[in-house]
Amino acid sequence: MDKLEQHIESLIFSAEQPLGAADIQNCLTEAFGIEFDLSVIEAAIQAIHIRYQSEVFSFELQAIAGGFQFLTKAAFHPTIGAYLRQLNQRKLSRAALETLAIIAYKQPISKSDLEKIRGVSCDYTIQKLLEKELVSIEGRSEGPGRPLLYGTSMKFMDYFGLKDLNDLPKPKELKEPENAIGDPVPIDEIHSEEE
Repeated sequence: MDKLEQHIESLIFSAEQPLGAADIQNCLTEAFGIEFDLSVIEAAIQAIHIRYQSEVFSFELQAIAGGFQFLTKAAFHPTIGAYLRQLNQRKLSRAALETLAIIAYKQPISKSDLEKIRGVSCDYTIQKLLEKELVSIEGRSEGPGRPLLYGTSMKFMDYFGLKDLNDLPKPKELKEPENAIGDPVPIDEIHSEEE
């Protein structure tokens, strides 16, 4: 087929979410009435990926959240960061980020378990995260009252640029704040001081 790469490129470019090879295959089959082999589509995707590695382009094709999406290259992130800060539309509050982090690491999690960890009510924050489609309802717990369980969504993966949840930083990878003064006090010393 003529211009297969361009057709695939246009699909990925126009999709709001990362587009998987199988989705591309289904779209092309419907559009042209021809059954496309998945290996041919994957080879075309790889060719597109290689083409956009050139320094001529400010964006590249990346595998993300189980599909493919055009993203800006790292060298241009400061410029885009300035633009996004000016817009300030997608900014998440500290409470939303804390809640989202707990959901990401503990999912699926109920609201009551989330509130035990945070120590405050999370009704408003969960509602805002649901509205932004960063979290989704994953089902119900088997516990008393069968509370709703929350987990991260595909939009969460897209928002933070993750392929899957294994890309989340491990707790041991998270550094102590660099502006901390002195050495951390061992836990047993803290308890002896309180007594």
